[in-house]
Amino acid sequence: MKSGMHVNIMKISTKTSWAVAALIFLTANSLRSEDWTQYRGPDHNGISKEDIKLEWPASGPEVLWKVPVNKGFSTFTIADAKAYTLELRDINGAATEVCVARNAESGEIIWTTPVGNAKYDGGGDTGARGNRGGDGPRSTPSIVDGKVYVLSAYLKLFCINAASGDIVWRKDLVEEFGGKVIGWQNAASPLVEDELIIVNSNADEESIIAFNKDDGTLVWRTTNEKLTHASPIAATILGKRQVIFFTQFGLVALDPTNGSELWRYKFPYNVSTAASPVVAGDIVYCTAGYGVGSAAIQLSNENGRFTVKELWRNPGNKLCNQWSTPVYYDGYLYGIYGHKEFGDAPLKCLDLATGEEIWSKDGFGPGGVLLVEEHIIVLSDAGTLFVVEATPEGYEEVSKFEAIDGKCWNTPSICNGKIYARSTEEGVCIDVSQE
Repeated sequence: MKSGMHVNIMKISTKTSWAVAALIFLTANSLRSEDWTQYRGPDHNGISKEDIKLEWPASGPEVLWKVPVNKGFSTFTIADAKAYTLELRDINGAATEVCVARNAESGEIIWTTPVGNAKYDGGGDTGARGNRGGDGPRSTPSIVDGKVYVLSAYLKLFCINAASGDIVWRKDLVEEFGGKVIGWQNAASPLVEDELIIVNSNADEESIIAFNKDDGTLVWRTTNEKLTHASPIAATILGKRQVIFFTQFGLVALDPTNGSELWRYKFPYNVSTAASPVVAGDIVYCTAGYGVGSAAIQLSNENGRFTVKELWRNPGNKLCNQWSTPVYYDGYLYGIYGHKEFGDAPLKCLDLATGEEIWSKDGFGPGGVLLVEEHIIVLSDAGTLFVVEATPEGYEEVSKFEAIDGKCWNTPSICNGKIYARSTEEGVCIDVSQE
């Protein structure tokens, strides 16, 4: 710092100094705020960088808005003061998936755009032990540069103007690219990576497709990978950017610039795979229900050539995530484990390197988890929000709030000091900003 500048700062009045300090504080906090632009956040890992209030009063944090929503298991994504989700609605007597844009501050609907027919295999309306959530869209919209991207249950890909709700372009992956709809229909969210929208069409040949995000032109097609209900992720591993799809084969990693294969890991498939992979440094974790279990692999990169080493494999339902993707922190995984344990599924802590269970706490059901400031935000399948310390020392509950009614088979979102959550019946926005 130059000496003259130092002298000027020293002459600032006390009142002005406080104003400058407040401005610096607000600027620092605003830099930590970020839009929640894709499923499980902009980095695809369920981790928020925001500084939020974690200790809530007994009455709970302030609810900014709570609104009725139509059925669905889509989560909220938030950008530019709008919150987006998918709902099941009746349009002219036909069950239809609809993208809904709400004012993120008030919950008021700004626009709705139909994105295709809504006939499901009934995964939400059948079964026992609390499996009565209803049905509806399973995927979550993605947002970038003023556009919203939706991959519907029947593999129709839409690009929607975020301001108006008008459709910019659309692709029918079944009619145009030979895609095939799977049982329980599509649940994978579209992946935004740089200038691309990347999806799995489930076609017999060249099933994974990348489109230009602005005009929908085809950029590349590659590999023959059968679709699952798991959303793909993007990550940088050992210096290489890659997109990872969890297919019926297992894990398949591609170079997003051209679709070339980087590595693959064979992993069993049975009925449905729905949790996304978790990346922690050079380790990748994958998991599935229906007796499949979980595993962790370690990657190495020698001159651009990746090799895969299996660290551990744990079959069965005890240490599996049916559809709730866990989060990683400081050597450990924290997530909701078990299969078809509606209302009862436990929150567990696992050692990522060994697969060893460190602790377990029952009573959450297959909801979702996020990581923020060394704490886990848990949304139970009954709509209760918990704050739990991310520590291997044991279950330490910090806060608890019964946020919404209905079935929550999804993950909450964090944006601009607020938690957004939804069920099959309600959507809610909760103020957890630091005062």
